[in-house]
Amino acid sequence: MSSQLQIASATISRFHSFEVASVFERLGALRAIYSGLARPFLRFYSIAPDHIRTFPWIQTPLEAAQRLRLVPAWLEREAAWRAKQALDRHIARTLPDCHVYMAQSGIGLASGRAARGRGIVTVCDRSSAHIVHQDRLLRAEHERFGVPYAAVDPRVAEKEGAEYAEADAILVPSDFVRRSFLEMGVAAAKLHVVPFGVDVRAYVRSAPRDPGFRILFVGRLSLQKGLPYLLQAAGRARLSGATLVLTGPKDPETDVLLKRFPVPALEVTGPLDRPAVVAQMSRASVLVLPSIQDGFGMVMSQAMACGCPVIASANTGGDDLFADGEEGFIVPAGDADALADRLVRLRDDAALRDAMSEKALVRVRSVGGWDRYGRAALRIFTRLARAAGHDVVCPVGDGGSEG
Repeated sequence: MSSQLQIASATISRFHSFEVASVFERLGALRAIYSGLARPFLRFYSIAPDHIRTFPWIQTPLEAAQRLRLVPAWLEREAAWRAKQALDRHIARTLPDCHVYMAQSGIGLASGRAARGRGIVTVCDRSSAHIVHQDRLLRAEHERFGVPYAAVDPRVAEKEGAEYAEADAILVPSDFVRRSFLEMGVAAAKLHVVPFGVDVRAYVRSAPRDPGFRILFVGRLSLQKGLPYLLQAAGRARLSGATLVLTGPKDPETDVLLKRFPVPALEVTGPLDRPAVVAQMSRASVLVLPSIQDGFGMVMSQAMACGCPVIASANTGGDDLFADGEEGFIVPAGDADALADRLVRLRDDAALRDAMSEKALVRVRSVGGWDRYGRAALRIFTRLARAAGHDVVCPVGDGGSEG
């Protein structure tokens, strides 16, 4: 007799995993979700308590120390490695019966091997580019600007490489990520692209757009996010009258870059809570995400849900979300001239800004929230489980596409 598909999921923290698990839970497909965080940090999700399995003493203190900058970089790196190893081994010992086990990259090697030994299908959930590809991009960027680079931990690169090779499938959020895996020799048949969703109930315009031209960036103020190219573009004389707003935590290189590439009208807000971010997105004329490497920048769809057009680099998953010239612009990564050109076009053409704003709202509604992502993932997992010999029923039917 057929049984309904059952999923176990694992993440070191929260990320998008709990949003997806909430969809699985509602559809009766969630067997368990593991996290290294303590339960109080996970209480906002609509998931039955007995389906949430925590290993809180490994990640909770680490994230607190990271926020407060209580530990040196070398110790933080070592603690992060040990935390992921501990969670991976814990799951390997305690994984419940299920049909599919989906693990965030970095915590799915020991547990994945244990799962496959029991006939469970394994899926590596990778949100960023292939880790070797990512390391090469970021290393080159740090060399370009003469900023010290903390390379990917070789132990992490080796472990993730093994996870990619051994998993039955790899779930990625954008074609940019998919291409990075193909360039590293991973078979196309193993890769499944499902773009991330957005909570359209939480991200809604909450303030009127400012009368001036307001350029917003949300994320870590880092080389990875393309900060120097945004600073260069916003500092151009032909963008006089514009205000650049930087929202997010600083990285070690942030102050160096701010001094090297001064911007006449600059606001640095630091990290903000979600309502304050929504207000910034509502007030902005455009959100810019010029990342060198970003698997899928969720701030893009969040801004669009607030009626804010987006300019994104080609390395953000932007082209999986919107069309160049319609809801915003896609520019080459690392191209300050192209970025400045699109900013000037938007500043000088109020009708274009208004049209892109309306199209952004329509587009993000059609993309859908996390429900669409979860349903697409369940259809993929059902096919994988059946191919492995499991007689399962898909909770959402067998129709529809992956994206």
